Amino acid sequence: MILSRRSLLHGSALLGAGAMLGLPVLARAADFGAIEGQWPTVTALLDRYVRTRKVAGGVATFGWGQEPLAAILRGREGFDDADPVSPQSLFRVYSMTKPITGMAAMMLIDEGKLGLDQRLADFVPEFANPRVVIDQAKGLDSRPAAGQITIRQLMTHTSGMGYAGVSTNAVGHELLRLGVTPARVSHRNIKGVTSPVPTPEPGEFLRRAASVPLLADPGTKWIYSMGLDVLGLVIQRASGAASFAAFLQERLFDPLGMKDSVFQVPKADEPRFTTNYGIAHGFRLTIDKPAESVFLDPPAFAYGGAGLVSTPVDYDRFLAMLVGGGTLGGRRIMSEKAVMLGMSNLLPPGADTNGTSISGAGFGAGGRVGLGPDAGTFGWSGAAGTVALVNSRVGLRTGLYVQYMPSSAYHIQKEFLAAAAKDALVIAERKVTA
Repeated sequence: MILSRRSLLHGSALLGAGAMLGLPVLARAADFGAIEGQWPTVTALLDRYVRTRKVAGGVATFGWGQEPLAAILRGREGFDDADPVSPQSLFRVYSMTKPITGMAAMMLIDEGKLGLDQRLADFVPEFANPRVVIDQAKGLDSRPAAGQITIRQLMTHTSGMGYAGVSTNAVGHELLRLGVTPARVSHRNIKGVTSPVPTPEPGEFLRRAASVPLLADPGTKWIYSMGLDVLGLVIQRASGAASFAAFLQERLFDPLGMKDSVFQVPKADEPRFTTNYGIAHGFRLTIDKPAESVFLDPPAFAYGGAGLVSTPVDYDRFLAMLVGGGTLGGRRIMSEKAVMLGMSNLLPPGADTNGTSISGAGFGAGGRVGLGPDAGTFGWSGAAGTVALVNSRVGLRTGLYVQYMPSSAYHIQKEFLAAAAKDALVIAERKVTA
């Protein structure tokens, strides 16, 4: 059985987001007891995936405005783990780190410490003369880029950068060869997944990243990339923080009460940590167990694109802050202007999204943005099957937490959003006829 790094890390786009969009204002449930009866299709979906042993366990979360979180809980934290999943279980959220990084950048933009269209080279001089690969299929021969990389492009995947393990071309292979791999999967030596080259410290990471040509001219094409990882290091430099992790802790995690959102899982929290599985050709492989997890070790740095471990409760507090226009529990975390700008379409004019996972949609500060009838939605998903979004127009926040890779092995993300939409419409109809 062969798992490729690309297959595990690719597919972390927000699948089928349109299924949850354009909903009317619905009835609200704020307690755990009533939630399963209000969301029967979602409940049946989780039951089916756990019963057929496709996933060990799953948590589906719902919330309205800033009312308390409600959740549907099924299964256990691992197939050989006796502990049932809970809202406090620890999940690898991978690319769901990106919206958090994007909103962190919006805070600095709001404060004038960072410009949305400011040059990356102002903070990382190594990127002052970007180059673009001439023929991705033939090698790394390159030409000067037509323009500079900007902060906007980093957060919207339009910088032209590649992504080690995701970009299946000479650029992606070179990033992998250099250890420019801002994601962790397993301690196990899995062919095509783990790299013998360790990810370097931040300064060297940026130097190596800048040495590899871009896949397209900055601002011209949506290409899923390591842009949010680079942006995290820019945030550290622009803010003067000791590290990107320290910035998030001080400005977002502590104020929001996100006590379990970490880049390194404390040993004491291992009992709450889920097991991650790899799926290939219908077979299941344990790739990261809590007791020997790669996330128990310190990372080279806090990966702004895919580094976080979090809980459904913690991540919901971030979503609730977004729904609250930057506030949570009456405390202002970031300005409403910064939140609304971050959840708006920030794609550069003319950027090509045809054939991508966001075709027909927009992209904001690290997350997919709904347009037209889908307006008001913002969110993203993770490589291990998680997905979360908000609909600011109706005040809905929702998420799904499971653990398997690649996310494309099953269709649970897309099915979850469709199931939630079906249940929500029934609730709406009952509310109208009541």
